[in-house]
Amino acid sequence: MNWLDLVAYFFGGAFLTNAIPHVVAGMMGEPFQSPFAKPPGEGLSSSSVNIVWGFFNLAVGYLLVCRVGDFGLRTTSDVAALGLGGLLIGLFLARRFGRFHGGNEPQRT
Repeated sequence: MNWLDLVAYFFGGAFLTNAIPHVVAGMMGEPFQSPFAKPPGEGLSSSSVNIVWGFFNLAVGYLLVCRVGDFGLRTTSDVAALGLGGLLIGLFLARRFGRFHGGNEPQRT
């Protein structure tokens, strides 16, 4: 096992997880934060921009998981690296975007 493969799977999981909110918001026709908004990551981008950004993340995630090394769904270290990357970026994004959408203070709603 090459440790660089595990690093690629970790970031692949992060990119795949980051694609979810952008694609979902875009498909729902709702604006959402993206790196292209002003200010970046805080302002809202159009649903079309979010679809394109989400699919870009899916493509990068696919390349990192399926085109680097030999990813095995039954290989614990491969799946753990992928899942850890997804979990950590998910927690980070939950805190970051939670301040805009009320997720950090659910009793407020």
